[in-house]
Amino acid sequence: MTSDEPGRPDTAASHYRAAGVDLAAADAAKDRIAAAVRGTRTPLVIGEVGAFGGMVGLPDDLQDPALVMSTDGVGTKVMVALASNRYDTVGEDLVNHSVNDVLVHGAQPLAFMDYIAGAALSVETIAAIVEGIARGCRAHRMALSGGETAQMPGLYQPGHFDLAGTIIGVADKSRILHGAAITPGDALLGYASTGLHTNGYTLARRVLLEDMGLGLDDAMPRGEGSVADTLLAVHRSYFDAVWPVLHAMHGMAHITGGGIAGNLVRVLPEQARAHIASEAWPMPPLFEVLQEGGAIDTEEMREVFNLGIGFVAVLPVDRVQAAQDEAQRAGVETWIIGDIRAGERGVSFD
Repeated sequence: MTSDEPGRPDTAASHYRAAGVDLAAADAAKDRIAAAVRGTRTPLVIGEVGAFGGMVGLPDDLQDPALVMSTDGVGTKVMVALASNRYDTVGEDLVNHSVNDVLVHGAQPLAFMDYIAGAALSVETIAAIVEGIARGCRAHRMALSGGETAQMPGLYQPGHFDLAGTIIGVADKSRILHGAAITPGDALLGYASTGLHTNGYTLARRVLLEDMGLGLDDAMPRGEGSVADTLLAVHRSYFDAVWPVLHAMHGMAHITGGGIAGNLVRVLPEQARAHIASEAWPMPPLFEVLQEGGAIDTEEMREVFNLGIGFVAVLPVDRVQAAQDEAQRAGVETWIIGDIRAGERGVSFD
């Protein structure tokens, strides 16, 4: 009896392959994934690649450590990756998005786990996604401690997939940020985004590809590169820009779905109102194109897109310059976009 792998009967493998799951291809992908995972190992990693569970220790320099965790995905940005046959960026998007989500609480990234579900995914597709995840983990000195790749024909169309991940961060309990320190008089510092990041893609794809009739390979109006280049721009991580001045922060917000207002309000204490100066930063051409091409009103633009601000820090006025200097060293442009005033908890645009 011949077999695809040692110890695996060829008939069983053939039947499973006919049903839509290629075990030999899955094993080939595992080899690529294992190599990517090994490149993210840190001194805190426990155990070997391929164990049933990923294990990491806690840093020794924290007196009272707490875990800060978040699970998220990249939404319909995967549809752009599929249509353009480019899979090397969405994994990095996932990591950076997740890092920002725990960074707002003052947490250092510790470990990451990914989940890829699809059907008839090639070795190259899976490997490109995971290698992007590993690249993002290495950039943050974080272990890719495990994950799952599930081939589910019948649930997904051939070649289609969804992507999600869970991040584990760690912070000293005494230094976790909840926004409670935010007070009237604090400044709002906005950090530049690198485009849509991972939100608003359903509307953006409709406007660009349907309403405006553009193709992914067409030149992006008022932009550089193609439409695909613009839509697949990597979601920026703000870790290097923020971590060195974390002590200065009263609160922070990662601007994702819901826009500036929908996310900033999540960290405001009672009787603190954020006032945003709408003209304080230049709206990138991408958002102007979307607004004009889709005839979208300003209120909806603010609800769906980040409008060029991917992260907001709330901090005392006398600490703004140091934060801006640190962001500049990290290559991130910033603007003072408003302030905190006494009033009903919420966000207003001037």
